[in-house]
This record gives sequence, C-alpha cells and structure tokens, in this order.
Amino acid sequence: MAEQTPVCDFGWKAPDFALPDLDGRIWRLSDVAGPRGTLVMFLCNHCPFVRAIEDRIARDARDLAALGIGVAAICSNDAAEYPEDGPEGLRAQVRRAGFDFPYLIDEDQSVARAWGAACTPDFFGLNARGELQYRGRLDASGRNPAPPDARRELYEAMRQIAETGEGPREQVPSIGCSIKWKAA
Repeated sequence: MAEQTPVCDFGWKAPDFALPDLDGRIWRLSDVAGPRGTLVMFLCNHCPFVRAIEDRIARDARDLAALGIGVAAICSNDAAEYPEDGPEGLRAQVRRAGFDFPYLIDEDQSVARAWGAACTPDFFGLNARGELQYRGRLDASGRNPAPPDARRELYEAMRQIAETGEGPREQVPSIGCSIKWKAA
C-alpha cells in the first residue's frame, strides 16, 4: 500500500547517525553534509516508486553536489523479509542507477525511526545548519516516471536551500512504499 510523507516540519533538527555503507565504512551525518546543505533519502531496491526514478535521483544528486549539497541514501527495510533490499540487491541498484553517493544500511531501523521516515522514497532536504527545509517529492513521478520535461521539484527546492537556507513553503508530499518494519 502506498504511503506519503508528512508535511515538512520546517526547522526540525536532523539527528546524527553512524551507519555503514555497502563496504562497511561508517558514515555520520557530518560526513555527508555539504557546505550549503544536505539531502538524505530513504530508498530501497525493490520499491516500484524508487525504481521509476532511480535515474533521476542519480542525475539530481550529481547536480546538487555541484551546488555544495551533500547527498546520501539510507535503506532501512527489513532485509530478512525483503532480501532484494539487502546489500547485494543494493549494490545491483547502485550499478544499475549510477548512484555516486554513500548508500547506508540502517539494519536496526533506529535512524528511520529517529527521522520519522515514512516511505521509500522519502526525501529530507536540510540547510547548512542541519534544519529540515524540504520533505517533498522528487517530481510528479509515481509508480511510473513522469514525462522527461517534468518540473524538478526536489532539485529546485534544494537549489533554493543552497542559496537562501530556506526551502519552498509549498511542497507536494512524496509517495511510495511503506518502510518495511521488522516485527516487534
């Protein structure tokens, strides 16, 4: 069932994390932060909403890095129940999509809970002070990619954050597959 993200809580201070990437290197929020802002994305490999925009995520991440925005992805799904979201599946996704940012594994799901992640994809656009300024969608894509000329909502919002420290007040929530939580 599709979930959508809540409305942006402007100024919410992002909590730190210490998560391994696909090679075991530990990353903290400060390691991925850019001088003009940070984009943290909760993604996974199996979700059709993520798969529909993988190439656009890779494109926007490259373009945002050029603006001084740091980028990282986190997979918090239960890999025991969804093995395609385990390390091998994520490695295949990185190759397929051309991701060139750290892809981190939140095995105990503590970061997803601390951040209030709701679905994949879930985008958290932070300003240089680590304050939330964007919690919208990448673009008008859903289970299928939007037209090639679709407005680049995430990119435009992050560019505004890089330039002003503040995100747009009008944001359309992201929609995707729910985080696959482990049984209690």
